[in-house]
Amino acid sequence: MNTDSDILIVGGGLNGPALALALAQAGFSSTVIDALPGGVQTDDNFDGRGYALALASKRLLTGIGVWDQVAPQSQPMLEIKVSDGRAGEGPLSPFFLHFDHTEIEEGPMGYMLEDRFLRRALAQAMALTDRITVLNGETVTAQESDATGVTLTLASGRLLRGKLLIGADGRRSGTAERAGIKRSGWDYGQTALVCAIEHDLPHKGIAHQFFMPPGPLAILPLPGNMSSIVWSETHENAALFHSLSDEDYVQVLRPRFGDFLDNIRLVGKRFTYPLNLTVANSLTAPRLALIGDAAHGMHPIAGQGLNAGLRDVAALAHVLTHARQRGEDFASELVLNRYQEWRRFDTSTLALTTDLTNKLFSNDNPLLRLSRDIGMGAINAFPGLRRSFMREAAGLNGDLPDLMR
Repeated sequence: MNTDSDILIVGGGLNGPALALALAQAGFSSTVIDALPGGVQTDDNFDGRGYALALASKRLLTGIGVWDQVAPQSQPMLEIKVSDGRAGEGPLSPFFLHFDHTEIEEGPMGYMLEDRFLRRALAQAMALTDRITVLNGETVTAQESDATGVTLTLASGRLLRGKLLIGADGRRSGTAERAGIKRSGWDYGQTALVCAIEHDLPHKGIAHQFFMPPGPLAILPLPGNMSSIVWSETHENAALFHSLSDEDYVQVLRPRFGDFLDNIRLVGKRFTYPLNLTVANSLTAPRLALIGDAAHGMHPIAGQGLNAGLRDVAALAHVLTHARQRGEDFASELVLNRYQEWRRFDTSTLALTTDLTNKLFSNDNPLLRLSRDIGMGAINAFPGLRRSFMREAAGLNGDLPDLMR
């Protein structure tokens, strides 16, 4: 049967387009099926969302020709400070973590970038290559794989044929569900409150992670005197805080935020996201692979969600490209198993680490508080150990795919 594209990608968020661009450079053709209408992804309204992109993710974006478009809107993260305390009381221990980018040779550990700029750059890059077709406002209603490829049925009635299907359609992946892939995970009893704030004093490129009993507060630097806020609370508190007026919302945030940046003001919209862990029991099925949140959705405590997805993108592009160069059927079970073996340990370890960290810090148990504070102090006291954590946060450890080297 004739194919519409080599690769059919379900999901037009961030990971799906990034994979299409990575594969286009290797000569693959892709069709990206995006449920959102055209133009929604590139709306210029600032909604408060920002991403902490690890250095390895920046390398990937450079490799697929996107970074130069977003670099002017990015903010290097020069330092990371981690502390433990309570709202309104500040840090309760002299022990903390402090990572400084000058301790590693490669430069800044990562960059903050607003969602709107990254989405727009990916969309513009896809429009510049004839190897990528984007179908907006379309959803998949059925999928069927056979010995030579996969067929998708869209809600419009259109049929698409490809050699390999990619699920990049989020934590409730219909692609995974239709393939019979089960998921494991649980709810954290927490909701993330997400917004952006403007402050009087400069942040100097410093990211802060403040652990409180209900959940962590991340203060992440954006260009200018602005920061992105990811604030985890219980479901009940988050619903109450989100219902407040902007002025009252800031009054609740202020004692948690502190006064180290002087006065703070809301910018843009506010959002809430329920937090859970959800991991696909398999990253592959016949002629199918999962990437991003479709493969693993985790707590944002370490800011690794999108970075883990982009590592999927780089690893899968690496595996498929090298398989095709060797003359293999790039969608075969043998090839897809290489991707699964490469990413399964990394994603499982990262999901477990974020899960344990959240459980260890999201409480007010005095014994656990003492042990975690001593642990942070110990890491901070040993330069070699500290640099190892920094390189891990930058995505530089382990076997790196071509696009992240």
